[in-house]
Amino acid sequence: MLTCIIRYQIDPNKQDQFAQYARNWGQAIPRNGADLIGYYTPHEGSSTLAYGIYNIASLAAYEAYRARLAADPFGRANYAFAKKERFILREDRCFLKLASTPHGTSS
Repeated sequence: MLTCIIRYQIDPNKQDQFAQYARNWGQAIPRNGADLIGYYTPHEGSSTLAYGIYNIASLAAYEAYRARLAADPFGRANYAFAKKERFILREDRCFLKLASTPHGTSS
């Protein structure tokens, strides 16, 4: 299992548009095969950093998921919304593997 973390630099004056974009992905991402953990918008500190986080089985599964997402009418509309509104200034994506397990109680 891989976790994809997308770091967005967003226009601080367009946080509402990014929040709508995030809500839209909340519907489209799970429908197209990824396990969405969530999208996170600025609250305290930086007003320009936002994140999207989801799990995917493998890089091969990611490629298939991206193709489904690009073909999905709602996904295409969300990409077009972001392009039109220009609230995303930069987007970086990385894939991580879980290296720890949750802490259990001591015996």
